Amino acid sequence: MTLIELVETGTARLEAAGVAFGHGTTNAFDEAAWLVLWQLGLPIDDLEGAADMAVSPQQEDSVAELIEERIATRKPAAYLTREAWLQGVPFYVDERAIVPRSFIAELLADGTIDAWLSDETKRVLDLCTGNGSLAVLAALTYPDVQVDGADISPEALEVARINVEKHGVQDRVRLVESDGFASLSGLYDLILCNPPYVNAQSMAQLPEEYRAEPELALAGGPDGMDFIRAMLRDAPARMTDNAVLVLEIGNEREHFEAAFPALEVAWLETSAGEDQVLLVTREALAALA
Repeated sequence: MTLIELVETGTARLEAAGVAFGHGTTNAFDEAAWLVLWQLGLPIDDLEGAADMAVSPQQEDSVAELIEERIATRKPAAYLTREAWLQGVPFYVDERAIVPRSFIAELLADGTIDAWLSDETKRVLDLCTGNGSLAVLAALTYPDVQVDGADISPEALEVARINVEKHGVQDRVRLVESDGFASLSGLYDLILCNPPYVNAQSMAQLPEEYRAEPELALAGGPDGMDFIRAMLRDAPARMTDNAVLVLEIGNEREHFEAAFPALEVAWLETSAGEDQVLLVTREALAALA
């Protein structure tokens, strides 16, 4: 059997089992390719280069076991491989933190946010940092800034610390246990936030793969806006005059606009469209207050 045939076999098993995707892949083929390449110790971005490689019976068996574990546990593949990728950068992850998949990573990589920044941008906050991926990416993207990564979960911060050290940015990334802004001090020039925003109805309908993640990182109350209301209320006092806040809200634009009808924001385009991530200035937040 060749590697590509093994991937196709895995694809069929995942499709037949009806597993859910969304934690790094969006379909059975991509997920099977990821699991096969990872299990065989091959670069996960070079399926084409390895497609015709002969696979031994032992390798077939080891891949089959991993695919079956994915199906039986309904855990996201990243929890099985202990690895997730954002913009080509690998991050460690386990069940203590949500699987990183923020579209804000795209905006850091493609420079979309840069138009709102300047040479005066020195302090960055990644609020609800989870496994620390956005804090690390911000530090890698902007070599002259200091980054705080804050989260209410001490367990998530343990995972974040692994990634900060993994990428050698511990001299510029500080991790803080904080409920919102409560344990933070000083002013920030840029705030990134991928908060819990899933509304109660959607939470009740989530596939098992999402239920494997910490509920604290997902559930946003009846309309998904519980954390966001408090955060936007408190943010102006923690922002410099020209600061901006980049906020991910997933599929909750309707609830967001209902909660903040008078707030002037800029919707930023990502691979998921123009209604997943928004940018708001301190001036707009202060006007709302």
